[in-house]
Amino acid sequence: MRRVVAASLIGTTIEWYDFFLYGFAAALVFNQLFFPNADPLTGTIYSFATYALGFVARPVGGIVFGHFGDRIGRKRLLMLSLILMGIATVLIGCLPTYAQAGVWAPIALVVLRLVQGFAVGGEWGGAVLLAAEHGDARRRGYWASWPQAGVPAGLVLASGVLALLSALQTEEDFIAWGWRIPFLLSAVLVAVGWWIRTSVAESRTFEAAIEEAEAPPKVPALDVLRERPMGLVTGAGLRVGENISYYVITVFSITYITEVVKLTRDAALRAILIGSLVHFVAIPLFARLSDSIGRRSVYALGGLGLAGFSFAFFPMLDSADMVVITAAMTIALVLHGAMYGPQAAFIAELFPTRIRYSGASIAYQLTSIVAGSLAPIIAVWLLKTYGTYWWVAVYVGAACLISGVTALLARETRGVELDSIR
Repeated sequence: MRRVVAASLIGTTIEWYDFFLYGFAAALVFNQLFFPNADPLTGTIYSFATYALGFVARPVGGIVFGHFGDRIGRKRLLMLSLILMGIATVLIGCLPTYAQAGVWAPIALVVLRLVQGFAVGGEWGGAVLLAAEHGDARRRGYWASWPQAGVPAGLVLASGVLALLSALQTEEDFIAWGWRIPFLLSAVLVAVGWWIRTSVAESRTFEAAIEEAEAPPKVPALDVLRERPMGLVTGAGLRVGENISYYVITVFSITYITEVVKLTRDAALRAILIGSLVHFVAIPLFARLSDSIGRRSVYALGGLGLAGFSFAFFPMLDSADMVVITAAMTIALVLHGAMYGPQAAFIAELFPTRIRYSGASIAYQLTSIVAGSLAPIIAVWLLKTYGTYWWVAVYVGAACLISGVTALLARETRGVELDSIR
């Protein structure tokens, strides 16, 4: 079990390092390098639009990987997603800028971002199911949360590398060539992830389900729509607030701190780095708590708590005090961890084994099109239109309220045996 958890955590960390690296670069340099003819906030919107396309591709990746993952297994699809993500990320680090290649530069950026989104769309379902289906019912929330913890781990790794380069380089050097180094570093990380994942066995629950079935499902996604439509609705409701809040906290806030509060890029990255380290610890702790008292109550605590805290978050950023800003990031991410910790097990327990990869992936990834993908764009647009953070706080608060209420209305799934779900 430790080997499965380690492989899921490390592989997911590497994939999300690649995915978040793009988000940070979109907030920091892509507006200047690929959209240089717009004013700073408009250029940032264009940059975030290419960032959002990765989320549009995620449901496609979830459906395709889910289809084959429900038919031939979880492990092989996880290996493929890792390679696809690594290739796309390294190629982004090699791209010419708008000044060098004109319009072909942002076009190539968009294509590679779509590949990133496709790959990470298939990663989540396989990683959490490999852990959930290997683990026992009593501690499933805890085991399945470790791939979730790979998200803040990837963010810490990405922001840490960028913060280090930013500290060691001048602004001119960082924009000229320094930003490429973290993207090229992905080649080494992917090689490590591949080596670790080769040692992991296929999910025992999946293998048992295949032996019992007369044949694997022909089109698992259609079976999900026919048999578990409410599972998809519940998963989407759980995801919307969690997804929107996370990308406002970790991506939009960089723009807010640098453009509105007028602090340095290093200050923004340090605050996110510290908050994400605490987030990494909070996720498995809240997941373990959900194994004890139930998924619904822990998830609702995070959703409703963050709905309220969103109105204090931006005033704390406006203080321009690094201690207060770091506290704001940390509190927001801890509350987010109360949702994200139990989420993997909560969503996995909504679907039977033979269509679980497809069902969990669709429920998780489809929401990202209208949630995480648009969150930084909508937040920047609200700020640009109204000139105040107030409506951004309303946007985040309303989304988190939806997730909190969905958790309270959902059926409790703690302790259910996965092979008993039909």
